[in-house]
Amino acid sequence: MFKRVYENGDIIEIKSWKIERSSDKPHGFKYSLVFIRGGKRVIGYDNAEQKGDHRHYAGKEHPYLFKGINELIEDFFNDVRRFKNEG
Repeated sequence: MFKRVYENGDIIEIKSWKIERSSDKPHGFKYSLVFIRGGKRVIGYDNAEQKGDHRHYAGKEHPYLFKGINELIEDFFNDVRRFKNEG
């Protein structure tokens, strides 16, 4: 697990677990990556039970194509950078 709290109160938290492959987690990973601003999740990537891989961005949920842990983390931080630049 990784958690960082920035001086402005923003929080980034990354959790991942290696698990047995299953129909809703065929890649064998369970994960949750969140960017929190003002106490609210504004970006999130996760694969909650029976929902499959998906991302949350600015209040909307979208399917996410999981390609690997490294790509997942890269995609997440790209979204965080984009959100900060839009802000």
